[in-house]
Amino acid sequence: MPGYGYAKVSQKQRKSWTSMIEDYILKRTNLGNLFVLIDSRHEPQKIDLEFVDQLGEWQVPFAIAFTKADKNKPGATVNNVQKFIETLKNTWADLPPYFVTSATRGDGREELLSFIHELNKEFTALQGK
Repeated sequence: MPGYGYAKVSQKQRKSWTSMIEDYILKRTNLGNLFVLIDSRHEPQKIDLEFVDQLGEWQVPFAIAFTKADKNKPGATVNNVQKFIETLKNTWADLPPYFVTSATRGDGREELLSFIHELNKEFTALQGK
């Protein structure tokens, strides 16, 4: 749900979203991997870090896609992604997979599709047992 941290809604509506997201993630038995979209134009945001940490506590498999790499100066994107990853290293022994992407330029497309392909192969193998 991109933008959940920035939407201007009431606290009641935000709590409803939180409940809906939690229910979806925790009760979806066939959820093989979740993709967390992080806007690479920004330094690490508390809400994104908290969400990633929560996924870890729930033991939900996920990967991070840093989006909009084309909307920033290359050095700024690298710096923001690096800061996010370094912040994760404070609480994570093993980092989740992550990809730096741009829908406009296609950055990270092949790596992300390859990752999804491998996940699909694993899922299919599990289903065949």
